Amino acid sequence: MAKKGKLFLAASEKVEKGTHYSAADAVALVKEIDFAKFDATIEVAYRLGIDTRKNDQQIRGAVVLPHGTGKTQRVLVFAKGEKAKEAEAAGADFVGENDLAEKIQGGWFDFDVIVATPDMMGTVGRLGRVLGPKGLMPNPKTGTVTMDVAKAVEEIKAGKVTYRADKQGNIHVPIGKVSFDNEKLVENFQTIHDVVVRAKPSAAKGTYIKNLSVASTFGPGVKVDPTTVAK
Repeated sequence: MAKKGKLFLAASEKVEKGTHYSAADAVALVKEIDFAKFDATIEVAYRLGIDTRKNDQQIRGAVVLPHGTGKTQRVLVFAKGEKAKEAEAAGADFVGENDLAEKIQGGWFDFDVIVATPDMMGTVGRLGRVLGPKGLMPNPKTGTVTMDVAKAVEEIKAGKVTYRADKQGNIHVPIGKVSFDNEKLVENFQTIHDVVVRAKPSAAKGTYIKNLSVASTFGPGVKVDPTTVAK
């Protein structure tokens, strides 16, 4: 832990305090100061001026990043009949009904995302206590409760990410790996930024984006000027 602390401090010294970098400069700096011994994920973090206790100020959704995240998502689909066949053809890793529900109840979680057809939500709903805390419950707002399971699977495999404001109004979203070209990371950044800006609740008062930063898995955050991110 001491070694990690020294590396983090050394990286932090290269970030100018009080400076809000442009999106392009921030991405370049994050890559430069990354010290992980693996291909770290780069993530953007927003602190929004919203009150998530109010229903009209909750923000949640999904978007397909143009260059993906660098991670292959394992997709589980709850479907039956023709819809199950469509999911399998689209590349779903696991497709089933009660058999998968029983495995999950038994503690199996070798998947990253769940997609379900509406008629299977009765089965999925019974898993709420185990799926909810892990953020794995499918939801129509993120396109994971749908009859078009093939499209849902294809989008997730192509780099679809979900975003959701927590109780403090924070949103964290991955935009790729350190190994990505700077231009691709910036384009992914711009894509998520666009949907976050458009998701601003009409009831939100004052400054909407209070803080915006980008960081690699273990690295320090680099503050970003929101006006430099737009396409």
